[in-house]
Amino acid sequence: MIYPLGGLIIGALAGALMARRKGGGALDMAQWAAVLAIILGLMGLFITVFITRAAV
Repeated sequence: MIYPLGGLIIGALAGALMARRKGGGALDMAQWAAVLAIILGLMGLFITVFITRAAV
């Protein structure tokens, strides 16, 4: 499914924009992008597992 990949992309963009809005540098944007990408990617993975197991 596409939910984990979508979560990674949306999380990375949201993290970078949030750090940029708060005046962070390049490393701050990279860190926040990585953190939110991991969180939203895991949420997408759990959604995929839930959908797959509920369909059976």
